[in-house]
Amino acid sequence: MDDPGRYCCRKNLPLQRLARPADLPGQAGTQYLESPVGSENKKVPDKVVQYGTCGFAEVPRSCSLHCRNVTVIDQLQRVPVIGTQRKLAMAMLIAQAGIVVTGSIVRVTGSGLGCPTWPNCQPGSLVPVKGARPALHQAIEWGNRLLTFVLLAIAIALVIAVFRAGRRRDVKLLAALQIVGVVVQAIIGGISVKLNLAWWSVALHFLPSMLLVWLAALLWVRVAENDDASPQRAYPRTFRLLAACSALAMTLVLITGTLVTGAGRHAGDAVAGETNRLAISIIDIANIHAHFMYLYLGLTIGLMFALVAVKAHHTIIRQGYWLLAMIVVQALVGIIQYNFGIPAWTIPIHVGLSGVVVAMTGILFAYGYTTTGGSNYLTGSARGDRRRAKRS
Repeated sequence: MDDPGRYCCRKNLPLQRLARPADLPGQAGTQYLESPVGSENKKVPDKVVQYGTCGFAEVPRSCSLHCRNVTVIDQLQRVPVIGTQRKLAMAMLIAQAGIVVTGSIVRVTGSGLGCPTWPNCQPGSLVPVKGARPALHQAIEWGNRLLTFVLLAIAIALVIAVFRAGRRRDVKLLAALQIVGVVVQAIIGGISVKLNLAWWSVALHFLPSMLLVWLAALLWVRVAENDDASPQRAYPRTFRLLAACSALAMTLVLITGTLVTGAGRHAGDAVAGETNRLAISIIDIANIHAHFMYLYLGLTIGLMFALVAVKAHHTIIRQGYWLLAMIVVQALVGIIQYNFGIPAWTIPIHVGLSGVVVAMTGILFAYGYTTTGGSNYLTGSARGDRRRAKRS
């Protein structure tokens, strides 16, 4: 192999460094290469960018196959760019909302005590035991527990990504809180099993998940910003206060929703459904829950009128419209539940939409501040770009 600083592959092609290296090594297609005669960039449509043992280079298509592709280890050692960090943040957001849905499936199938101990599934066994409980109930509850490790893996990957990229303190904190939250939630889930799914323990298991969804939504927005950019308000302070009031109303909707769950059907286990329920009129608490939903919807509508009036950025307006649509759909599902005796199939939908609404509200709130200027770093920070350059 020729000197990697001068030549590439078998054709002795001069190496030209990329002005902005491709996010994915080996990605074919037109890229911008640093001009040999000046600082201007040019397109090279008949060539591909190939990353291999010779580094980034422009290689004719007829020669590109002669370059050896970067290994998986090389991939993992590279400092992740903003796009990769944001994908991990979105994966974290989806996973946090998704595990709440699988938890609701545990509840409606009566599988909550399919594994009656914790952290073991059955006494003396970490995994399900044939005949100890119905096989389906054990499989559903054990499968839901295993998903915790998926969340933990995503959270760890996210933390490693933002720390290796040298991101600012608030981004690191939001990422680290995901790991803490996953561990705490696993412990709370174990406590709820030990308490035979007491209604209040189930409520305390649900609400932190919604908080983690909110934090993941904030992280997804913040991780896209360059660390040296200057923050500024995207809409007036009064409107941000209105957005905060909308979020508070949403919180009251979630809290009263757990009370409806505690007093209603589908406790998660036949025995728990008889002994550990909230002794309150479900009609009364459902009406209170609905009124908070109307308050949440009204405040969000008011916020949207205000944002349109001040001609906020189209991304913010679009986010607000989607949020309103999801709130309406969520309300319709709740009306169906109230009028048809809480059909089992509606519960995972209602819970899933809760995660969607919380995430979208969090994103809209985060959009209240935007950033301007900055150095347009690949990794989001100067330190991350320096580390990435050393490994290129």
